[in-house]
Amino acid sequence: MTWNFPLLRPAAHIPKLPDEQVKWLYPRLRWQILESTFIGYAIFYLVRNNLPVVSKEMGQALGYSKGQIGDLLAITAISYGVGKFIMGAWSDRSNPRYFMPLGLLLTAFCNFAFASVSSYPVHMALWGLNGLVQSMGWAPCGRSLGHWYSLGERGTKFAFWNVAQNVGGGVTGLIVAYSTALLGWRSAFYVPGILAVLCAFYLLLRLRDTPQSVGLPPIEEYRDDYPAGGNADSEKELDTRDLLVNYIFKNRFIWLFALANFFTYIARYAMLDWGPTYLKEVKHASLGEGGISTAALEFSAIFSSIMVGWLSDKLGGRRGMISMLCMIPVLLAYVGILYSPDNKMWLDLVLFGVIGFFVYPTILLLVVSALDFTSKKAVGTAAGFIGLFGYLGRVVEGKGIGTLAERYGWNTALCAVMVATVMAIILLSLSWKLSPRDAKAIQMRKSRPLNQG
Repeated sequence: MTWNFPLLRPAAHIPKLPDEQVKWLYPRLRWQILESTFIGYAIFYLVRNNLPVVSKEMGQALGYSKGQIGDLLAITAISYGVGKFIMGAWSDRSNPRYFMPLGLLLTAFCNFAFASVSSYPVHMALWGLNGLVQSMGWAPCGRSLGHWYSLGERGTKFAFWNVAQNVGGGVTGLIVAYSTALLGWRSAFYVPGILAVLCAFYLLLRLRDTPQSVGLPPIEEYRDDYPAGGNADSEKELDTRDLLVNYIFKNRFIWLFALANFFTYIARYAMLDWGPTYLKEVKHASLGEGGISTAALEFSAIFSSIMVGWLSDKLGGRRGMISMLCMIPVLLAYVGILYSPDNKMWLDLVLFGVIGFFVYPTILLLVVSALDFTSKKAVGTAAGFIGLFGYLGRVVEGKGIGTLAERYGWNTALCAVMVATVMAIILLSLSWKLSPRDAKAIQMRKSRPLNQG
C-alpha cells in the first residue's frame, strides 16, 4: 500500500545475528511479543466494552431510549467491522510497534471526548470513530504472532493470547460498574482512557516487528512443524491485489469461516451488549450484579480458551470440529436463561459463564482456522475479513436485540439469538474435517497461481 506513513512501514530486515545470539534472543523476544500484545489487546477492551456496562445509567442520565443505545452499539460494530478489514490489510504492510500504540492513543481520545459531551449525534460520531480506531488492535497482534509462532503451536499460543480479551473484558465490567457507582457514568470512559494512554507508551518499549527485523531467522527456520507438507509462505511482502484477491476473496475456506463468524458473534455479543440491561429489567439485578455478569462471561473463557487451543493442536488442527461442538452448550445456556426463575440470580450468572466458556474458544478457533488457510503475510487481512463478518453480525445483534426487546419483549429477543446459534452450528459442521495439513497441501498445489495472481 503506497499510502503507508514512513513510521508505520514494516521494519527493514537486518543481517542475521550469530547462532549463539539467535539461540538466546529468539525465545526471549517470542515471550516479549506474546506478553506485550496480550497486555495491549486487553487494554483495547477497556475502551470498547465500557459502553454496554454503563448504557442503562448513561441512557437514564441523558434520556436515551433502548433504540438509541442500540444504534450506538450498532454504529461502533459497523465501523469496527469495516475497520478491521481495512486496518487488517494496512497492518499486513505496517510495523506493529507503532501501529498498535497509535490505535490506543486514538481510542483513548475518543473515550475522553465521548465522556465530555452530552449530545447524541456527537456521541454517535465519536463512538463510530472509536470503532474504527479500535480495529487497529487485533491486526498488529495477529501479524506479530503469525511471524513469531509456527503453525504447529498456533492453537496453543493464540489461545493463551486470546485470553487477553477475557481479562480486558472482565476487568472492564468491574472497573466500569464500580467507578460509575462512585464517580458517575462519565468516569466509565475517563478511567479506561487514561489506562490506554499509559499502555500505548509501554507498547512502544516492548513491541518489535518481524524476527528478521532484529537479526533473527524466520519462524519456519527456527521451528518447522510440518516439514513433510512443505511451506508455501514467502518472506516477500504481498502487494494489495495479491493480498486481497488471491489470498482472501478467492479462498472458499475464508468465506466459510466468515459466514460462521457472523452468527457466532450474535451469540457472543447478545449477552455482552444486552446482558446487564436484561438482568436489571427482567431479573431485577443491581448495577454491581450487572457488572458481575459481564465478568462471568469473560473470565469463564480463560481456562477454556487455553484448553481448547491446546486440544486443537493435539488433534492435528481439527479446529472446525471442536468449534461446532462448543456451540451446542451455548445454545443450551440460552435456553436456560430464557426459562430460569426470576429469583435465581446465581443460576443466570452460571449460565452467562457457560456461554463465555464455550463461545470464546469458538471465536478463537475460527480466526486461527482462517490463518491456517492463508499466508502469514495475509494474517491481518484474513482476520480482518473474518472480523468484518463477525461485526456485521454484531450490528444485527446490537440493533436487532434492542428493537425486538422494546417491541416484542425479551423472550422474543432471546429466541432470535438461539436461531443464530443454530445457524452457526450448521455452518461449523461443514468445517468438521479441515486441518492445517489440508491447508498446506492446498497452498503447495496452488503456489504458482497464488504468486502470479
